[in-house]
Amino acid sequence: MIKKLLIAIFIALPMSVFAQKFATINTQQLMESMPELKTVNEQLEAASKKYEDEFAKLQEEFQKKFDEFQALDANTPQTIKDRRMQEMQELDTKVQQFRQTAQQDLQRQQQQLMAPIQESIMKAIQGVGAEGNYTFVFENMVPVYVGTDVTDITDAVKSRLGVK
Repeated sequence: MIKKLLIAIFIALPMSVFAQKFATINTQQLMESMPELKTVNEQLEAASKKYEDEFAKLQEEFQKKFDEFQALDANTPQTIKDRRMQEMQELDTKVQQFRQTAQQDLQRQQQQLMAPIQESIMKAIQGVGAEGNYTFVFENMVPVYVGTDVTDITDAVKSRLGVK
């Protein structure tokens, strides 16, 4: 009895492996073909430009203070020199904090702007995967080998998204 059960399992196991369907997709190519990506990039560039302009103003202010400090003559009391040095250090700290905050804000904006695009891509991949009865959909960025029974669904997902 157990022998017959084991034989049935060994016979059925290879059949279930062969029944699986696999697909690949190039999400980078898909993402680059999305028209919404151009809008996102334009918005990010505009925000980045504003931060760059503000950063340039802060750097100019720092350079002005530095030039004033260097222009102090030798007779200037040490307390005045110390105060000017402290002002420059505070401004440098302000510049560094601004740079860090700007980078974090740009990353946050990118994540927020890209989220709807990524979500629509994932839904389209899942839809094509379900329609095609695929067991797995793999990213095909660097495949070592792709057999003939693996389907590339990139074009199917593009058409589902209405992208050329």
